[in-house]
Amino acid sequence: MSALKAGRPSSEKRAMTMGDIAGSEKMKRVNFDLPEVLHTKLKMHAAAQGKSIKDIMTDFVEALP
Repeated sequence: MSALKAGRPSSEKRAMTMGDIAGSEKMKRVNFDLPEVLHTKLKMHAAAQGKSIKDIMTDFVEALP
């Protein structure tokens, strides 16, 4: 007999994760285009700081008045 069962996987309640408990702040995705040379410059800057591009951009936006 197979261990598989029929039905929708999403119909079962999933367990709460630490992310569910800790971060209830609603997030928004931001997309924009950069010329390849600027993307490389940003990526190199982030790597030199030991951060991700997301971290660099978040720090920048948080520093805005």
